[in-house]
Amino acid sequence: MLDTDQTKLPRHLAIIMDGNGRWAEQRMLRRIVGHQRGVETVRMVVEQTSRMGIEYLTLFAFSSENWSRPKTEVRALMSLLQKYIRGETGRMMKNNIRFNVIGNRCELPEEINRILDDALQQTARNTGMVLTLALSYGGRQEIVRAAARLAEEVQSGVLQTDQITEELFARHLDTIGLPDPDLLIRTSGEMRISNFLLWQLAYTELYFTDINWPDLTIDQLHRALADYQARERRFGKTSAQLSRRN
Repeated sequence: MLDTDQTKLPRHLAIIMDGNGRWAEQRMLRRIVGHQRGVETVRMVVEQTSRMGIEYLTLFAFSSENWSRPKTEVRALMSLLQKYIRGETGRMMKNNIRFNVIGNRCELPEEINRILDDALQQTARNTGMVLTLALSYGGRQEIVRAAARLAEEVQSGVLQTDQITEELFARHLDTIGLPDPDLLIRTSGEMRISNFLLWQLAYTELYFTDINWPDLTIDQLHRALADYQARERRFGKTSAQLSRRN
């Protein structure tokens, strides 16, 4: 296992878990088998990041666009999600992990929402890592929902337009209460963010790997974290400014 500096870990790690279907197709297996193997990787990553002391982990589990996939695959994914939440709630309690969900839950099946609500309620008082699943989530859709909420407040007279700031806008997003991600990891070799956390990723460090999600190992996770630790995060400032501050 690669060494990582425990004092320089990202506070918030976000991951686009890509390549499950591709992993299965390369092995002449049904795509759902890749998603099933991907769940094992989720379990490993959640366990490792929680143990390392990362405060927030956000996983892109099902996008708004994924509803356009074949109905048989969508049904299989919903069944797998249901099984995962039921099976992992006890593990989250054991590891003091607080569960969270972002996205348009109105589009999710009623049974899925019931199971999500149960997991949210059971883990609400946990004080360890916050595990967020992005479900039926799209960054543009999230921004539109936030804008609509602000428009309603302006229309009702609760808010004036000149009171709208970046900070206020952020408080109307699904991610209220979460810091912006410090590091985004995307697997499978695709080099795009695919409508994920568009507002929140403004200054996030991006890390892309060719490895498909089911093949991600602990060492490869640590390699991504070590790469992050070697970067200089300037947030628009110069290196000289950062040196003077230190």
